[in-house]
Amino acid sequence: MAKTKKIINREISWLSFNHRVLQEADDTSLPLMERIKFLGIFSNNLDEFFKVRVATVKRMMDYDRNISRDMRKTIGDKPKNVLKQIQAEVIELQSRFQKIYQGIIQELERENIFIINEKQLNSSQGEFVKNFFEEKVRPVLAVIMLHNVDTFPYLKDKAIYLATKLTGTDESVKTEYALIEVPGDVNRFLVLPPEGNKKFLIILDDVIRYCLKDVFTIFHFDRFEAYTIKITRDAELDVDNDLSQSFIEKISKSVSRRNKGQPVRFVYDRSIPEDMINYIIGEMELDNDDNLIPGGRYHNFRDFMNFPDFGMPHLVNEHHTPLPHWCIKANSSIFDVISERDLLLHCPYQRFMDFINWLREAAIDPKVVAIKITLYRVAKNSKVINALINAARNGKQVTVIIELQARFDEKANIHWSRKMEEVGVRVLFGIRGLKVHCKLVLVSRREGRTLVNYAGISTGNFHEGNAEVYSDTTLLTKDTRISSEVKKVFLFFDNTFKNFTYKSLLLSPNYARRRLINLIDNEIKNKEIGREAWIIIKTNSLVDKDMIKKLYQASNAGVKIRLIVRGICSIIPGEPGMSENIEGISIVDTFLEHSRIFVFCNNDRNLFFISSADWMSRNLDHRIEVTCPVFDKDLQEELRTQIELQWKDNVKARILDREQTNRYRRETGKPQVRSQMEFYKYLKKKSVN
Repeated sequence: MAKTKKIINREISWLSFNHRVLQEADDTSLPLMERIKFLGIFSNNLDEFFKVRVATVKRMMDYDRNISRDMRKTIGDKPKNVLKQIQAEVIELQSRFQKIYQGIIQELERENIFIINEKQLNSSQGEFVKNFFEEKVRPVLAVIMLHNVDTFPYLKDKAIYLATKLTGTDESVKTEYALIEVPGDVNRFLVLPPEGNKKFLIILDDVIRYCLKDVFTIFHFDRFEAYTIKITRDAELDVDNDLSQSFIEKISKSVSRRNKGQPVRFVYDRSIPEDMINYIIGEMELDNDDNLIPGGRYHNFRDFMNFPDFGMPHLVNEHHTPLPHWCIKANSSIFDVISERDLLLHCPYQRFMDFINWLREAAIDPKVVAIKITLYRVAKNSKVINALINAARNGKQVTVIIELQARFDEKANIHWSRKMEEVGVRVLFGIRGLKVHCKLVLVSRREGRTLVNYAGISTGNFHEGNAEVYSDTTLLTKDTRISSEVKKVFLFFDNTFKNFTYKSLLLSPNYARRRLINLIDNEIKNKEIGREAWIIIKTNSLVDKDMIKKLYQASNAGVKIRLIVRGICSIIPGEPGMSENIEGISIVDTFLEHSRIFVFCNNDRNLFFISSADWMSRNLDHRIEVTCPVFDKDLQEELRTQIELQWKDNVKARILDREQTNRYRRETGKPQVRSQMEFYKYLKKKSVN
């Protein structure tokens, strides 16, 4: 008899999470344009999944047998078997995706919005499209006649191509193939002139299809077929050991090689002729291990995140303006507020601008001596970095620890590093072998004869773009139990050979795992002597096998455990004899659940923590992460309210179980609780009061 698995494969669990995203696109209670955005999010997520996770599994296949055996323990099966599972799941999800997309098209038509293709254009629309093509598209169009080249062209990652078959009614015209890159810097959606109350839109791919005769006008072809293809490539960075290069040079060089990574997925229009797809696959030397995925007519649906809304407010979400924090008043010092009490900023429910204004105040405050900050991702036009640059220009000692290996943000971080260095900011590039993923700020301010440290600790990036979508929590405090230890973390960045001790902060990779296990053991001990014992874990991912085993042990001891896991969840809740005291839900809604909050009963003296770290091996063992206690009772009540609302959610919560069916938690006879909207109302009420 096969042994029952105690852990769900992380790759399959991730696909289950993306299924939850796809469920949002299928939710008819949502405004139509929001559902379209979720199609784009699903597609973008899947792209990154193949670039990173599938790429990693494919690399495992190249290792020798002994290493492969260790890798099998890591992923729970042979890499080749995992790839087969992934491919089967992805094909199923893509099939659901196409059905949902077709349904959304029909609903758009009921709103008098029509997505039309090149065969549906009338004469006036055709003229409009041709003029647009000549002015905006043709000048940047790249066309390759495949019979003219000795080797098949190298397909770029992220780009989409039209594989074009050219034939003629005259038998003397020989069939040829061409490849057209769809320009990435031209808007994917062309809104056509309205006709009465009807609105029309054509996708850029079809604009090119409509004008193929003009593209190939010098030839004698009169039949044109064009099918979309797309390659996804390994996005992992290979940083070489050239001692003559600086770290920033190595990262720059490695990023430039990313587009030349090995193929990890090839998606094609399932209606492409067999002779043509066989030709392309053969020329590109692809096989089934490269995840050949038959898809629909269009790829790169991530562009649908920017689908035009046609100025129809009922088709988009009601806008919820981020709230000002009730303690922060206009034209007053934020330092004065933090001196009186700790603050929690809950973005995007509350304004991220309050955090930026704190940095701006620090930049010009004559009492501020120094600002230190860790940066992982920042916005394109970062107000955070502008404040830091301004601080340096005002004579403050500014130190920035910036992570050059923040995946897909390497170029931006290199750019900002150089900009800051130009004005005298001291820029450090983290620690060799460890990503700096913690989100910390330390502002040192001269108050009388004392140097007072103010600290900011966040669950998410200091990124004003993310703060509009990602649900994160930031603690602002001058409590010396925390600020003195945040200071130690920054000292560690300067002196990595020194060891520091921490009583309050749980720091990865040296302390967090052991401290978290001790906290779980404490609940087990309390349960064994008859005390109340429970744990609440809100995180993005729960994957680490040792932490899962410890939670199983706690469950078997009778400790009640509630999990709110947005993404990957390898633990199996509710299994008799293994995890019957564990319950798990996942919430996918308008905002991306990103904050990590851990609460331990602790014999009714509850312990609250916020963290930058998920419960994954990489976060606990291979990154600099900070898990921070929240001591203030009022702030604990804010976190408790947020957690309780999420646990009551019966609109957007899905039940986590072995089968990963993503069943919505529905409770008949009870009022609907949509936790994100309810938490916004809670904070708004506090702002008014």
